[in-house]
This record gives sequence, C-alpha cells and structure tokens, in this order.
Amino acid sequence: MADPLLFEDTFTITSINAQKYDRVSRLTCESSDSSITFTLDVNSELYPCVAGESISMALASTLSLDGKEDTRASWREVSMGDQTLADDYDYVCHGKVYRFEEGSAKDTMAVFVSFGGLLLYLEGAYKKLAPLKIDHVYLLLKK
Repeated sequence: MADPLLFEDTFTITSINAQKYDRVSRLTCESSDSSITFTLDVNSELYPCVAGESISMALASTLSLDGKEDTRASWREVSMGDQTLADDYDYVCHGKVYRFEEGSAKDTMAVFVSFGGLLLYLEGAYKKLAPLKIDHVYLLLKK
C-alpha cells in the first residue's frame, strides 16, 4: 500500500495568539530551514504550546499504518490494540482541504484546511505541498 504521510516537517512556534477565543490559540510556525510556514488554530486546553517550542507536524491521507484508505466511519471504529499513526502523536484532527492559492514567492503555494472551524494555512514550496491536493487530511502534531 501507499505511504499515508503526505507531508511531514519540524517547526518552531514563532508566536501564539490566544486573545480572540476561549480555549483556542493561533500558532504561527516556521520550519527549521525557513522554507515552510503555517498558521494553525489549536484547542489550547488539549494541546498547550509555548512560543519557541519545537513541534513536529504531519498531514496524512489515512491513519492506517499500511496506507489503506479510510472508509467514512472507519477512523472512529479503531479497536483497542489496533496500531494507527495517531498512536505516535499528541494532537490529531481530521479536516477538509478547501482551497489552494499561489504562494507569496515564486514556485510556492498556499493550502487552506478546516478542522471543524479550526483553520490551517500552510505556505511553502510547491514540490513539498503538491501531495496535499486531496479532499480530506489528518493533522498530527507532537512535541
């Protein structure tokens, strides 16, 4: 089967804005080589973060380790003892990729994803982000 990971990188949290909503923080992050940036809304009660902290982010097409495509409800029906990608991460969301744009620099693109109202804006090299041209993704974060 195919590799379930569409994108994976390590980022540093450059700023956190927690002023607009209760229990939601907007993280602004930059990759270690500064080629990719993202802004992400997270539930700050479930996943508290601090500016300057390093986090690993992955986007996957499925939580299945073998890359087997999820059926509509299968991600909710994981049996006790079943291994999934989520086991290796601290914060997991399922969302819809809803828009693509040209990036602010040459050969870059921007990807917009909604996780039930919590938003992700990811911008970087077209080569790295092109695999995200699918309908639904899983966001996986760990410190």
